[in-house]
This record gives sequence, C-alpha cells and structure tokens, in this order.
Amino acid sequence: MDLAQIFVDLDTQPWAEWEHAYGSADDVPGQLRALASDDAEEAEEALYELYGNIIHQGSVYEATAYAVPYPARLAAAGIRPADMLMLLGCIAESEDERSDTPGVCRVAVTAQLPLILPLIEATDTAVRQAAVWAAARTGAAEQVLPALRRCWESELDPLVRAEVLAGTAWLDPAGAEEFEKAVLGEKSAGAGDGAHDAGHGVEAAPVRLAALLACVDADLPWTPVHHDALISLLPAGPLVAGRFDQEQTEPFRYVVEGLLERDTDEAREAAFTLIEAGLRHRDEDARGEAVAAAEHACQVSRAATARLAGPLTVLLDDPSSAGAALSVVNQLGRRAQPAVPALAAIAAEGGELADRALAALVLTDPERAAPLLAADLPRRPKALDAAAELSPASRAGDARAGDPDPFPYTPELLDAVRDRLADDDIDWNGSIHLGLVLAGWGHRAAAAVPDLLAALDRYPFVVLRTLPAVCPPEERARAVTALRDADLSGQNPVDIGSALHRLSGGTGGTDGTGDTGDRGDTGAVLSAVVEALASGGRDMTEAAKLAGELAGSETSASLLPHLRAALSDAARKTTDPASDASGAGRTNPVLDSDTEIARALWRLTGSADEVLPIIAGVLEEADGDWHRWQNVRAARAAGALGERGRPLAPLLERKLAHRDHAAAAALALLAVDPAGQDRVRLADAALASAETDSDPLTALDVLRAVGTGDLTDDQHRRLTRLVERDAHVFIPGFPHAPAAADARFREEARALLRTDPRSAPTRPA
Repeated sequence: MDLAQIFVDLDTQPWAEWEHAYGSADDVPGQLRALASDDAEEAEEALYELYGNIIHQGSVYEATAYAVPYPARLAAAGIRPADMLMLLGCIAESEDERSDTPGVCRVAVTAQLPLILPLIEATDTAVRQAAVWAAARTGAAEQVLPALRRCWESELDPLVRAEVLAGTAWLDPAGAEEFEKAVLGEKSAGAGDGAHDAGHGVEAAPVRLAALLACVDADLPWTPVHHDALISLLPAGPLVAGRFDQEQTEPFRYVVEGLLERDTDEAREAAFTLIEAGLRHRDEDARGEAVAAAEHACQVSRAATARLAGPLTVLLDDPSSAGAALSVVNQLGRRAQPAVPALAAIAAEGGELADRALAALVLTDPERAAPLLAADLPRRPKALDAAAELSPASRAGDARAGDPDPFPYTPELLDAVRDRLADDDIDWNGSIHLGLVLAGWGHRAAAAVPDLLAALDRYPFVVLRTLPAVCPPEERARAVTALRDADLSGQNPVDIGSALHRLSGGTGGTDGTGDTGDRGDTGAVLSAVVEALASGGRDMTEAAKLAGELAGSETSASLLPHLRAALSDAARKTTDPASDASGAGRTNPVLDSDTEIARALWRLTGSADEVLPIIAGVLEEADGDWHRWQNVRAARAAGALGERGRPLAPLLERKLAHRDHAAAAALALLAVDPAGQDRVRLADAALASAETDSDPLTALDVLRAVGTGDLTDDQHRRLTRLVERDAHVFIPGFPHAPAAADARFREEARALLRTDPRSAPTRPA
C-alpha cells in the first residue's frame, strides 16, 4: 500500500466541520500526512499534535473516529506501526467520548481489525505487542480472542505473552481462572525470570505477574499461592515497565487496591498481610512499593491506619526506608502514636528528613512537636506548613465538629516566630505559614503585633491577613494608623479594606478605648470595595463579600449602585428585561461574582425582589458537571433568603437530580420552603450525595435539618453504613488529608445517629 492509497480520500473529508479538543479539525489532514514523513522529527511532532487533538488527555472527539483509518493503514504499510497501533489502542480504550454518537470511536477502531490483527504475527516484537494490546482494547471478543489464543500457543517473548494474557483475560474474564492454573500452578512455582519454556511450562516473571493482575481483575479468591507469587516477584514495577496498561504501572498497589475494593474482611486481611510482607522485604525497592501500597490503603480504608501503624513504624528505624515511610505516617494522624519516639529522634537531627519527621510529628503529637519546631524554625519549612494547616484560618467555610485544634501555643514558639518575621529571606509560602500559625493563636499572639507592623513593608500580604486576628482591642487604633500610613500601593485594595474593617470592629466601630472610631476607616473600606468592583477582575467576588459585611453601617447604601453596576450583562438582563445587555454565557468566576453580589444586595437592602432573578439566572445557567461549586454557592445564596426565596424552589428541585448539587439544593429547599418539602426525598438526595463522595458534610447538614426521626428505616441504615463501612468517605477540598476529613465526617454522623433511638452503639473510630 503506497502513500497515495493510504491518503486517497483524506482531502475529500469535511474536516473543518468536525471538532477536536481545540475546535475545528482542519489541521488534522496535515498532521496525518506528516506521520509518514521521512523526517523523523516532523513525524514525531505530528504524532504529538494528534494525541493532543484527537485523544486529548484520554478524551476522544467527533473528528477522532474519522481520523482512525489513516493510522491503521500506515501501520499495515509498515510505517511507524508500533506508534500507530498504540494511538489506535488509546482511542479504543477511551471512556470519555465528546461526540454526539457514544461508542463511535471504538467502533471505528474495531472496523480496522482486518488491518490490525495480522500484525499480531509481525516479526518485530514491539509491533506484535502493540497489535495485541490495540486489538484487545476494541472489546471485540469474537474477532480478537481466536487470534490471541493462537498467539499464546506460539509466542515466546515474555512481554508479548504478558500482553496476550492480559488482553485475553480482559476480553473473557471467565478465562482468567484457566490462566491462573496454567501460569501460577506448581510447574510455575519458583520459576526464574527467563523466557517462556514451551517444553516445561515455565513462565517468565512478567507473565506470572500478568496472571496475578488478571486474577485480581476477575475477582478470583486471593490465596496463599497468590500471596507468595507476588512477594517472589518484588520489586514488581520493572516487570510492567514495557507494558501499555497505564492503570497497572504500580502492580503492588494495583493488587492491594483491587483487594480492598472487594470490601470483605477476607480480602482486606489479604491486602494488609501482603503489605506487611512487602514492608519486611529485604529489597529496598520492594519495600518502597509496599510503602506506596500502604499509603493508598490508609487513604481509602479505615481499618488500614490502625493495622499498618506498627509495621510502618518499624521502617522508621531503617535509614533506607525511613523517608518513604514518613509519607504514610503523615496519613495516620493520631494513629501513629507508636511512631512518636522514632519521629522525635529523627526530627532532632538535621536535614530534610528531620523536617519531614517533624511534620509528621506535628500531626501525630503536636504538643511534643512544638518545642522542636521552636528550636529550629527557619530550617523546618515542612513542619511549619503542617502546623499552619491546623490553623482555623487555613480552612474555608464555617467551623465544624471534628476540626483539629490550632497548633499548640508556647511562648518559645511565639518568640521563634517573632524572630523569624524580622528576617528578609522568607519565601512566599513560609511567610503565609507563619501568619497562619499566629492567626490560629489569636490574642495569645498579641506580643507579635509590633513585629507584624515592622514586617508590613516586606510581607504586606501576610500582615494584612494576620494582624486583625492577633491584635487585641487596645492595640487596634495603633494598628489602623500604621496601615493608613504605610505605602500599600501595590496591594489588593480588598485586602487593605478587609483588614481595616476587621480592625475597626466592623465599620468604624470603636478604637478600643470606648470612643467612636474614625469614620475615615469606613471610607477606606468603601473605597476599596468600589475600586475592586469597578476593576471587573477576580477581586470582585471578595469585594462583594466585604460589601455584605458592611450591612448596617450608615454609609453602606452608597455601595448599592456600584454593586449593581458590577453585575454581568447576563445578570442585569435578568433584573431588567428591557436592558440591552447581551446576556451572553458566563464563565464560572463571573457566575460566582454575580452570586456574591446578589448576597451583598440582599444583606444591604433586605429586599428579595432584586436578588431573586439574579440567583435564578445563575441556577439556570450553571447546569451540568462543569458548574459544581457555582451551583453550591448559588444554592447557599438562595437558602440565605429564607422563605423569601420560595420562588427559587422549582429551580432548586431540579438540582436534586445531580449528586454534586443535591445536598446544597436540599438544604436550600428546607430554608426557602420548609412546609412544602418531601423530607424523605430530600434525605434521599443528601444520602446519595454522601454515598458518592460529592458533598458529604452538607449532606449531614440536610439530615440534621430533616431530623433523624423523619428518616425511613432504609435511610437510617444507609447513614449507619456510611459510619460503619471500611471505605473512607471522601470530603471535597481535603485531598491531602482524606483520613482526617473522614474522621470529621464520622464524628458528626455518629452524633447525629445518637439522636435516633433506632441506633445501636457505633464502633469507635
């Protein structure tokens, strides 16, 4: 097949009418032709561009299906066949199709099997392996399985055999048991890493590992034979380095994850036993793989943190494993108490490992960590970061049960922070972390006020946020004067206005002596809000929040025209249908700013008539998967209206069908129309939101508002299951501390269940 035949119909296709990841696909024909270029660099660039356009981050598009025949023809003609087959396999396996015809891209690759399947017998090993993988990804078992089974009988290369085994088991999961017996039976026990020996049935390590992974995928019982086989193959990572399945690049973790997902006591025990054996392995790389698996287990399994704390602690005594173990100990929190002596010993030494150990100690035993942090604060950035994360000022939203206490206050650590503020070499993150620690202590850190004011010219961003939290009433007048006199021309006016607002007690308030504060403070705050609202930038949302906080001041009404002017064209269209505003689609930041402006208008005027159409417009436009937080914020704004927000009920009811929006919408419905709600339906929506890890904490707020007495027996069982099950409940916004966030959820959920006489005592955390 020559190039003319390969591209014979390329230019007759309406590429400009089809879409790929970046819009019109009119650039695809040139990229497809360049794949056949004699210039290797040009061909490589074209392949890179095609991946970005038609298989962008795993997503496929309308144009993708029409592009498929050309790489298939190139592969059949021997032009970069392995690369072409990998491209086709990636297209076939995609589960994220951005076209109007679901499955069309996989169908397109399947249609090319007459060109792909013969390449399973190619002389080039890499081509055979890629052909096996691409063919299996089509899912066309009837066409592909016979070719794979023929290949299994004759293929000698371990990687190709592993790919054949994986592909066959993927197409026919029931056949995994056959491979288990053939590959992991007595004949294979203790086999070396050499190639397949057709005469004696001995399989190479990559093939045995592929068989183990297939057993996990097929949910076959995990027996001591499987356990011993996997341990004998460690470290397993190198055995899959040449494989194509990106989900199995960490095979030890993959096996543990698969076992934990079975959600049975037997499978959990098998996973934990496997991890423990790996942690004791003599090979350092094998122990590293076991640590990675342990970290995943602690992130997803409630039982893992208690079970693995001891074995992980032992690794801290081994210099070759201590670094890897520390990443998991961070996940254990208070469960890592057995590790405290080892952590403290490492933390007392020097270098990065000491800093990481102290960071773990901050989460495990903060009281013991505090003096160690004070003793060497400038050289402990990770530990300072961990201490800052405990500050209430680091957490968005309202305080909830289960929130950790701030990092312990000690005079020695306060002195260390004050000394550090005098330095001029603190990086951006370090300065923020210092401020968060101080803010967490509140007025106990009042002695640091002079140090913060002295650092105003060097770290203004941090000082503006920290000073109001630590400044006692008697120092506020001096602080306000210092802010007025400082050159803050380069700072965000909202930050300045917010600091002045908080320091002056709201809107001028008092100066701490009982006298009325200078009204100039209010003027500065108002000016900051007006400036930010007029900017049209990202500060508009924060400016609107600050405007709402000024409700009740004598001059806050002057902000109303500025808030209205800051509304988007689309929002103004909802409030004034006669407006000539375009009402064009809004970005997420614009939707958020319109919502916050509506809340400010409500707080300043107390009139729902103006804000109802604004919130309604956001709820109508923010639809689908891409507007999660916009829906949540708009629902909260609706709920803030109370029963004045009842006209929004139909829009909120529509949101109950989407798990990401359901809990916030249900809570808003209870606020805007409490008498008209089917509380069982709202509880169902909230539980679905928690069960899918969409918004579990808001779901608890809904259930608390509904009342446990109004839950059905089934709903009560579902809530109890969320508390008692082994799998963590994941809380959005806490990706780096899933166990701690889950503990917070369980504490609230247990408290809620205790109010219901149907509840039996729940197991302790």
